Amino acid sequence: MSVYLHDIPLPEAQQRIRAALQGANLWRILGVETLPLSEDLVGRVTAEPVWARLSSPHYHSAAMDGFAIRAEDTDGAMPTAPVTLPVGSHAVYVDTGDVLPEWANAVVPIENVEALDQEGRPAENPRHPSMIRLRAALPPWSHVRPMGEDIVATQLVLPAGHVLRPVDLGAIAACGYTHVVVTRKPRVAIIPTGDELVPIGTPVKPGDIIEFNSLVLAAQVASWGGEPVRYPITPDDEDAILERVREAAQESDLILLNAGSSAGSEDFSARVVERLGDLIFHGVAVRPGHPVVFGMVGRSGGAVGAKVPILGVPGYPVSAALTGEIFVEPLLALWTGRPASEPEEIEAVLTRKITSPAGDEDYVRVVIGEVGGRIVVAPLARGAGVITSLVRADGILVIPSGIQGIEAGQKVRVRLYTSSRVLSRTVFAIGSHDMSLDLLAQFLAERGLRLVSANVGSLGGLIALRRGEAHLAGSHLLDPETGIYNLRYVRQYLPNENVRIVRWVEREQGLIVRPGNPKGIRGLEDLVRPDVMFVNRQRGAGTRVLLDYHLSLKGLNPETIRGYQQEEYTHLSVAAAVASGRADCGLGVTAAAKALDLDFIPLFHEAYDLVIPCKYVEDERIKPIFELMHEPRFRQAVGQLPGYDIGQMGTIVQEC
Repeated sequence: MSVYLHDIPLPEAQQRIRAALQGANLWRILGVETLPLSEDLVGRVTAEPVWARLSSPHYHSAAMDGFAIRAEDTDGAMPTAPVTLPVGSHAVYVDTGDVLPEWANAVVPIENVEALDQEGRPAENPRHPSMIRLRAALPPWSHVRPMGEDIVATQLVLPAGHVLRPVDLGAIAACGYTHVVVTRKPRVAIIPTGDELVPIGTPVKPGDIIEFNSLVLAAQVASWGGEPVRYPITPDDEDAILERVREAAQESDLILLNAGSSAGSEDFSARVVERLGDLIFHGVAVRPGHPVVFGMVGRSGGAVGAKVPILGVPGYPVSAALTGEIFVEPLLALWTGRPASEPEEIEAVLTRKITSPAGDEDYVRVVIGEVGGRIVVAPLARGAGVITSLVRADGILVIPSGIQGIEAGQKVRVRLYTSSRVLSRTVFAIGSHDMSLDLLAQFLAERGLRLVSANVGSLGGLIALRRGEAHLAGSHLLDPETGIYNLRYVRQYLPNENVRIVRWVEREQGLIVRPGNPKGIRGLEDLVRPDVMFVNRQRGAGTRVLLDYHLSLKGLNPETIRGYQQEEYTHLSVAAAVASGRADCGLGVTAAAKALDLDFIPLFHEAYDLVIPCKYVEDERIKPIFELMHEPRFRQAVGQLPGYDIGQMGTIVQEC
């Protein structure tokens, strides 16, 4: 059967492309490269995860212009009973961002200071006084950016497959990198053909067509992460086109041969592909754009059997642009390691009847508006040469093959060209922090999903579920009466919500201390010592509930613990507080201590569960999480975290 202009359904065309690329070992990322950090990296795709090497800030930093002081020196300060501190020994002027002296633990803003000279009169230079007078006490760490406030060493900063933005470059630099590993840009040759074509800027006469398709295609390729190479216009000569394609095959990963894909006397694309390699298909049942050609051509002088894919792109501008969207963008997404574009779809009402050829998928450009409280769409001019229809279009209405038209007033689905305001592939996790969630984020990213975590503690997560603000919550709340985790609290905070509780991990909790344990801390009893500074987790955190429970068992009064009111929101932040010297110890998981090379005193084992409302259990964003619970590679990655036990991962604690 001839493959010339034999239209095949779009899914079959896509399947043939995939089979051809797999046969040539091209159904994969093409390569990676390590590049220095620069603005040129915007739009590139990370080839591997970026894990923080440094904390940011990596020192205690002044958050205000003012004076670094010891907060304890301000105890009792009031408007009627001010405290005066000598500058030098008890106060030092600092600008925003300056390193805090080792002895200081707070900054008083300069506007809250009375600057005095040696005789107690107002100082001439408020930044260089002899003394400062304060009329209000400051709690420790006021107006200070503690080490690790932004980034804590070892945390996941960016997953693989992430398209870099300007702010991402700053984060990569802040966490200690000078270079980043990104996927290689696919090199895409764009060859315009036709005797009627003239370059942009050429004075035109009747019969001349300004050649701008290669510009549009090149811009598409660049925006999708490729490196376009525009070749000069090649005239309608089969041998000349063949030589141009042969040249491009030596230098490119993909060839876009523009025009000449129909069946006219001067349409040579299919014949050139057949002469140089394998013609996979010629014609796809889509409009506009049905005379698409696809094949694989040989690369002489390269590896034995090396093949380069070639796409014969129709010459009409709308057909060319839509061919790029349908065939080229998914291929460049595959080769660069990012998810393929999935335009947001909305439901709307059609304002005017549309007729459509029954055998083709019909791509209709539309404008969209809100009229009388309804979303409505109106079709634009449909000619394949009307490039302005794409310029004006708000979206595309795809009429499936077999439907000959749609009546006015019918509801239709529209693919938006505008940016989506709903991140439909994002999983929202609100609750207790756990380091395995960073690994989950990376593995979900490999599946085209994004995990966004808000660390508000176990109770905060359950409350978020009750309010309908999250897909799932991590929780490790111990019932002191039964010794069972989470069940009682779920029933208490989610009485009207059916949820599935799944065992995620069992993990070790204990005291994180400085290397060598210089304070000789052995257990909770040491927390009440006057020489020990503790750092706590926030109210509602499962770790804090666990601490309070065991303090009560031992008859220890939390009010006697220095630093009990000093709160952090993650285990890594607790570890950072200890590593920076802000605290002598804190309660956390083994992995957090090991991540920052701290010592660890094991005390308890606990269960950490995922609480998922039943209405989300079958959600396409959540299903991969259940799959990962039983995926060996993921289980191994979590099991390698110090102090983690994955033996019960995936066990249903409570079913819907």
